[in-house]
Amino acid sequence: MSTAGLIFSNLNQNKLAEMTRQRVLASVPFGCRYRLIDFPLSNMVNAGITNIGIVTGYNYQSLLDHLGNGKDWDLARRSGGIRMIPPYISAYENPALHKMYISRLEAMLSAASFIRHCPEDHIVISDCDVVCNIDISALVDEHKKSGAQITFLAKTMDVQPGQMDAIDFVLESDDNGKVTHFTHYKPGTTGKMNVFAQVMVMDTDFLRSIVDEATAQGFTSFYNDIIRPNADKLHMHAVYTDNWFAQMHSLEQYFRYSMQLLDNDVRADLFKRENLPVLTKVRNSPPTRYLPGAKVSGSLIADGCVIEGTVENSILFRGVHVGRGVVIRNSILMQGTYVGDHASLQCVVTDKNVLIGNGRTLSGHESMPFYIAKGAHV
Repeated sequence: MSTAGLIFSNLNQNKLAEMTRQRVLASVPFGCRYRLIDFPLSNMVNAGITNIGIVTGYNYQSLLDHLGNGKDWDLARRSGGIRMIPPYISAYENPALHKMYISRLEAMLSAASFIRHCPEDHIVISDCDVVCNIDISALVDEHKKSGAQITFLAKTMDVQPGQMDAIDFVLESDDNGKVTHFTHYKPGTTGKMNVFAQVMVMDTDFLRSIVDEATAQGFTSFYNDIIRPNADKLHMHAVYTDNWFAQMHSLEQYFRYSMQLLDNDVRADLFKRENLPVLTKVRNSPPTRYLPGAKVSGSLIADGCVIEGTVENSILFRGVHVGRGVVIRNSILMQGTYVGDHASLQCVVTDKNVLIGNGRTLSGHESMPFYIAKGAHV
């Protein structure tokens, strides 16, 4: 039995508003050299999935530039490969729904043509902002074995008071993995809970029936219109992952999970799993240059950087310039950032191509990082 993939490129886009004003959520940079789309896309490619639809949204030019024809993911194919699905539902499908989608079910309706013409038996569906390295093949095998109509990937998390995690749904299951409860997360709830990890598997025929019914009935909510009314009829299964997992709905969460990459165990779980590489667009950049006066510790440094100052516990993307006498601590500097001489940065997140002048002192806090927008001069 074969499997296709479907990725939503901009669900939850508004929840990371600072970084998505000029780009779709899927193309937000993460982890020195990657984009958020790289993680679900690599998970699918590593499982041998070669027919992948990507539902686009506003500002998706950077996503097109990043993916190209898919050759860096071995998806430049005459049959299958990457299929970009336009952000508007086709008028001939249902004129009443000729608008930008805002929910998971509406995103599925945007991909109605892809789903109806999909020759594969199963479809793996993922949000684009799911950062984890999982064995999708094992997830699909569990789905087949259980005979379920829907199989959810879940992560057991211990949510602490004051910790803002990007949780949409929580679930409970019996000893056999059958889902007995699936509901919205109640904000403020703490303790151990099974969190829906925004990845699921469905039989293609079942997904087609959902799309057809939603089109006919005018449904817009996957949970309220599909799951909740049919909870006692649907065969839903849960598969739990122990791997490191992150989903970011705020700048604070983006900063917190990025900083966790400085931990060797987290980095190994995400990037060094056997036969499960995280793939991205290949760029032929020169090695990073460490000039006299450079001091770097506990940091991730991409290629193409020039460092003359001090960098501690920070993440530098490609092509970052750190001037003489600069001190950078607990910060994230994206591609093309230029930091002038004798500047000081603490808990700062710069977007691409930011210029920070000589002698500037910028400081935030880990709970509220100081963010500088793309192309800004400070």
